[in-house]
Amino acid sequence: MTVLPPLVVMGVSGCGKSTVGSLLGERLGVPFFDGDDFHPAANKAKMAGGVPLNDEDRAPWLAEIGAALANPPGGADSCIIACSALKRSYRDLLRSFAPDMVFIHLAGDSATISDRLGSRVHEYMPGSLLASQLATLEPLESDEAHIAVDIVDDPASLVDRIVQELEVARAERAGAGRQE
Repeated sequence: MTVLPPLVVMGVSGCGKSTVGSLLGERLGVPFFDGDDFHPAANKAKMAGGVPLNDEDRAPWLAEIGAALANPPGGADSCIIACSALKRSYRDLLRSFAPDMVFIHLAGDSATISDRLGSRVHEYMPGSLLASQLATLEPLESDEAHIAVDIVDDPASLVDRIVQELEVARAERAGAGRQE
């Protein structure tokens, strides 16, 4: 694959962002970063207490992620970051740093995600916050470059599908460039 745009693996907690993002990074030879690592301690403490973050809490966190997408750590050409990116305004902020980014939305029904959350231990994100995340999630719009995949398949199959979609998009961009 030629130059890869920055990728954000997005969705609610428990949808598999870190697992799929890590596998995708390995497959594409691109560094993967977990957006959770960009949260300040105050955000982590708030979530650990079962309190959802508000837009003011998220703004500096999103700016840190946006800066990393624009200038990947370690001097890489591109990177993949797992980030919930639940609202259009959050995605717009991320795109203000890296306009060519592509969102990889890991979507699933609430029962599947709730089951997954019940079977994992997370440093600070309790399953009780799933309902607030689902309520906050705004669907991606047609003007937002994205690939949506249903999380019913295993992570390796999801990565296969995402890579195929990225290849199709790359070929379409290359074809559009030749037509100009």
